[in-house]
Amino acid sequence: MTKELGLSKAKIKEISKAKNEPKWMTDFRLEAYNSFIETPNPNFGPELKIDFDKINYYKKVSDKTENNWDNVACPIKETFEEVGLIDAEKKYLDGIGAQFESEVVYHNMIEELEEKGVIFSSTDDALKNHPEIFKKYFNKLVKYNENKYTALNGAVWSGGTFIYVPPHVTIDRPLQSYFRINTRSMGQFERTLIIVDDDSHVHYMEGCTAVYHTEDSLHAAVVEIFVGKNSSCRYTTIQNWADNIYNLVTKRAIVDEGGKMEWIDGNIGSKTNMKYPSCILNGKGAIGNCISIAVASKGQIQDAGAKMIHLAPNTTSKIISKSIAANGGISNYRGTVKIGKNANNSKSIIKCDTIILDDKSKSDTIPKNIVENTTSYLEHEATVSKLDEEKLFYLMSRGLDEERAKELLIIGFIDEFRENLPMEYAIELNALLKNYF
Repeated sequence: MTKELGLSKAKIKEISKAKNEPKWMTDFRLEAYNSFIETPNPNFGPELKIDFDKINYYKKVSDKTENNWDNVACPIKETFEEVGLIDAEKKYLDGIGAQFESEVVYHNMIEELEEKGVIFSSTDDALKNHPEIFKKYFNKLVKYNENKYTALNGAVWSGGTFIYVPPHVTIDRPLQSYFRINTRSMGQFERTLIIVDDDSHVHYMEGCTAVYHTEDSLHAAVVEIFVGKNSSCRYTTIQNWADNIYNLVTKRAIVDEGGKMEWIDGNIGSKTNMKYPSCILNGKGAIGNCISIAVASKGQIQDAGAKMIHLAPNTTSKIISKSIAANGGISNYRGTVKIGKNANNSKSIIKCDTIILDDKSKSDTIPKNIVENTTSYLEHEATVSKLDEEKLFYLMSRGLDEERAKELLIIGFIDEFRENLPMEYAIELNALLKNYF
């Protein structure tokens, strides 16, 4: 048995053996490990001071994935009950998965979707039970050697969500996964793979939380999404990581003709967050949207945004970014839009708005916008401001104290984001923001 903390080839072989994986996956992990060792940290964004020898890369808390909450160990079940996951499954969802540390401990889906041929499982189970479709799409959109953290994910990935929606299937209610880090110095490296076949539609939601420890932890996930012709996928995230978590995630979708991809991305918490959901608009008339908020308080850096790559004619994209910085926090927008030479008659709109709540906080807008043909249109708008003093005075003159008045103005500022959330997520977001400043 190798040591619990730190990473080595022996540790990777041990993880793969524990999961009873095929040889090709073990070999893939070792190739990714070599890339991780050789690749430096990103040369942009916040400085990353991660001691990789102090991270626990794999922790198994259950022998198998359950489909009945009564069979999940009580402390783990109680954790997910406290965040409202079990109740939400009954009321709002067509399927749910719950990951605790390195493994998915609970997974279930309504029978009607199984009858339609929908696959909704952990990514580990998909490797075992659906190897042909898994291998067709895995590592095709986000290559392991793109950056240091895609390489790390490739080496030690565990858990995550796998969804396949067959042609002509609409999933009426969302599917959801919830990711929890509980152990000090823990690393979580889930891998999510979503395939939405032609003329199909799905809404997937994820939530993320962690227990605060004085030692740093690391979350480095990879998400690959394939949206077929005339299909749509909405991916909603509300992350509420503790402020000892480095959150370094690569999320990318490729969208075929007439398809639509929507990222609804909420970034609250974490020590350092680097996340830029991306769309490759690969088919004529494809649409990519990203609506996000990033909230940074004391000791936190939010370096977030989106990427839209237009490769085909008549494609459209929209990025709406809302940033809030308070108590010395840093909240930056970093984004890329590229309209290629073959993407004639395409259109992109970028709107970045920031509120800075004190003199200690900071925010920068760092865009990269490229248009390579003369028939397309790109618009970029950015604003940075403080809370409107006149509106604050007006609300206080109506009997509200300053704290409540500020809260209402902040909620109004992110209203464009909130209106894209399911009701239960909007309520959760309001509660998080209320306790944040």
